[in-house]
Amino acid sequence: MELIKQIYYEQKGKWGYRQIRMQINGRLGKNYNIKRIRRLMGLLGLRAVIRRPRHACTIVKGNNFEPNRLNRDFTAQRPNQKWVTDVTYLSYGNDNRAYLSAIKDLYDHTIIAYVVSHRNDNALVMKTMNQALKRNPQAQPLLHSDRGFQYTSKEFARFTAKYSITRSMSRVGRCLDNAPMESFWGHYKDEAYYGECFETFEELVASIDQYIYFYNHERYQEKLDSHTPVQYRHQAA
Repeated sequence: MELIKQIYYEQKGKWGYRQIRMQINGRLGKNYNIKRIRRLMGLLGLRAVIRRPRHACTIVKGNNFEPNRLNRDFTAQRPNQKWVTDVTYLSYGNDNRAYLSAIKDLYDHTIIAYVVSHRNDNALVMKTMNQALKRNPQAQPLLHSDRGFQYTSKEFARFTAKYSITRSMSRVGRCLDNAPMESFWGHYKDEAYYGECFETFEELVASIDQYIYFYNHERYQEKLDSHTPVQYRHQAA
């Protein structure tokens, strides 16, 4: 019960019994039953902060579109078979904006590349793609995105064709077509962004670095057989 309280307050009450159970089992090398953790949290009066669903979709621009080849099949049989990507905006200081671009591998849910910028432009997504391919030089994935102007640009189309990357795009007004990235944004913002105060761009970037390392290396996921993304990726290797 002391460890339950420790983990609960480490995460500022944002985790429920499922994630706390995986953390306890991972830290102690045990296999405690989920009902036991839920019962003990009830005795302690600990309840997770409930996430509110947020509905916001990208405004479609450009005309260099691709069909939805991913078709909500969010499973992959091997690393680098399917990637999803997106850009989200963040605030810091006196209503200043920053933009976070990330790519997620659907096999193990690893965030394989991410870039933070002052500007939401083509350079942001191109830098993210270059980072991903530098780390995975043989990758030729199916890459799914929304229809934002960066992904429909001629520059992006030429780049993906050069590296034999097949593009896929969400349908208009169908945010759930890219649900894995929306899920990651939700976890990141709920666990490390909302309720925090970042005075400078550097503070925001440091927080993002810390969270993504935590997400990849320390945050257990039920869909990965209670492994972290990096643990699951190493198993495949």
